[in-house]
Amino acid sequence: MSQLTLQSKLKLSDGNEIPILGFGTYELDGNDAYNAVKWALEAGYRHIDSAEWYENERECGHAILDFCKETDTPRSAIFYTTKLKSNSGYAATKRAIERSLIACGLGYIDLYLMHSPIGGPQARREAWKAICEAQGEGKLKSAGVSCFSVRHLKEMAEGGVPIPAVNQIDLHPFMTRRDIVTYCEEHAIALEAWAPLVRGLRFGHPDIARLATKYGKQPAHVLLRWSIQKGFIVIPKSASKSRIIANTQIFDFRLSDEDIALLDSLDEYLVTDWDPTDTP
Repeated sequence: MSQLTLQSKLKLSDGNEIPILGFGTYELDGNDAYNAVKWALEAGYRHIDSAEWYENERECGHAILDFCKETDTPRSAIFYTTKLKSNSGYAATKRAIERSLIACGLGYIDLYLMHSPIGGPQARREAWKAICEAQGEGKLKSAGVSCFSVRHLKEMAEGGVPIPAVNQIDLHPFMTRRDIVTYCEEHAIALEAWAPLVRGLRFGHPDIARLATKYGKQPAHVLLRWSIQKGFIVIPKSASKSRIIANTQIFDFRLSDEDIALLDSLDEYLVTDWDPTDTP
């Protein structure tokens, strides 16, 4: 783990590789989304996370294409994620994938996620079937889920369908999700933290502040470093160019085993946005 760099990638169960540091675009739209993605790419990020729900797929895609053109960077060097807004059946999922492909303009999607388990078992099965077919057609490289509990993942395994390559969940020291993490690690499902900075809610926590001082870093750095040392993928979000750059500065220090254990002990099941993991 000490050799992790801004260019480090994690190999997924399907053989594809995903950069461990990505840039999240939740609640960014219009010019804010475009500018933030450009700044992130200029800062060295090579992983951009969007979603149909965010209504910024077009801006994210344009920023990626413009960056690639301006810097002579191949499209294949950028890992782009987007997500299915709602599980509304097989045909609806097919249409959603096409909408996302058209909106981003990137030719293909690197990772496509079911944004949540909402909708029930039948809706999940139909959506996943459409997603797997799109993967087989080359429209998307990897397929995964978001906010899935152990029960939802077992439902897939017991249903005999392909296991998702990624589960993107609310995951940080104040929401350690030990049951989901253990299950995913046992089944080679990569874990991706969609709120690794706890949305700033615990930057002032005494243990976070103390560790930031100890390592000469910012609270955000401590939280992000915890995630990547645990083997998680992180997608911090910011609309600030300076913070976008600052969030890359997590590869020049390492948390001790004792400090990782301390951070592990802070779990309080803190929901930062929503928690649909108990959805039927």
